[in-house]
Amino acid sequence: MTLLDDLNWRHATKAYDPVKQVSREDLYKILEAARLAPTSSGLQPFRIIVVENQELKSRLVPGALNPDCMRECSYILVFAAWDNYTPERIDAMFDRTTAERNLPYGRFRNYTDALKRIYGASSPEQNFNHAAKQTYIALGLALAQAAELRIDSTPAEGFDNRLIDEVLGLSELGLKSVTLMYIGYSDPERDWLAPMKKVRIPMDEFSTIR
Repeated sequence: MTLLDDLNWRHATKAYDPVKQVSREDLYKILEAARLAPTSSGLQPFRIIVVENQELKSRLVPGALNPDCMRECSYILVFAAWDNYTPERIDAMFDRTTAERNLPYGRFRNYTDALKRIYGASSPEQNFNHAAKQTYIALGLALAQAAELRIDSTPAEGFDNRLIDEVLGLSELGLKSVTLMYIGYSDPERDWLAPMKKVRIPMDEFSTIR
């Protein structure tokens, strides 16, 4: 199977089998795909909170546009971005990079000083929006990895961010929720989208070569 086969197979699952569970091994493969995603300056300005506990799910359900999916999927992946770029966060990531590559401490100081000036001139809201965009790259790779494993998934923006942030204590972590990804196995009797043809704009209309 190729990546294109996997992408043609996947769809936004509308109902999950609450009994059939995704293994931890496969969960970590999906998380690893997201972890390896490219990000601006390699800062990885987001984290993924995995929700498995049913009691915790029940507290999140009131904020969901598709509560049954949230309740019945195996895991909810919450993609949460930094609430701001700070000098400390920038230094922490580049210190890690120099240490793991056995480079001299401060090897990237000119570059990190430039990043601090750029982000320091922007508002926290602007910086959060920049960080939030990075999550979508990781979300796309996680969706592709799930499809390769033949694990059903649903990307979701339709949720109450404030409720999610409050229940998961994200503000204390300096994070704000951006997107959700439900993973599990489709319930074929209730997943009405599964048998339908995938519809996309034709390639000659979708792309232009100049």
